[in-house]
Amino acid sequence: MENYPQCLKCSKGVLLPLSDYGREGSEIRYKAWVCSNPDCGFNIRIDNGEVSKGKVIKQSEK
Repeated sequence: MENYPQCLKCSKGVLLPLSDYGREGSEIRYKAWVCSNPDCGFNIRIDNGEVSKGKVIKQSEK
């Protein structure tokens, strides 16, 4: 099992990496990190080269 960093916001969850695919189908590894504690909701992500945190992440409808 891999060791993921502890969430510094809630100290209860760990940060889990999420990957995605770019416009041309290439993989974007670790595009976002989200806290495993559903009550926390902390996240940090990269969108078009900009780092943002705290945006609401919702489940894809795809």
